[in-house]
Amino acid sequence: ITFKDGQVQQSNFHDYQVLRMKDMPKVEVYIVPSTEKMGGVGEPGLPPVAPAVTNAIFAATGKRIRTLPIGNQLA
Repeated sequence: ITFKDGQVQQSNFHDYQVLRMKDMPKVEVYIVPSTEKMGGVGEPGLPPVAPAVTNAIFAATGKRIRTLPIGNQLA
């Protein structure tokens, strides 16, 4: 999202450039010593991605996506 004079420049997703892999900023991961029980480190953010994307597709097209990968289900 870009701003000019304190205002968002994009009005909706049609003029918002979605972040691509090549645009991703470098992410550094550090494992911090702890006395807590071991557990996952990155999984909590992943499960909601597919439902969010498929709900966005539904909102834009009216077509429900019920299986992954999405592939050519939009055709």
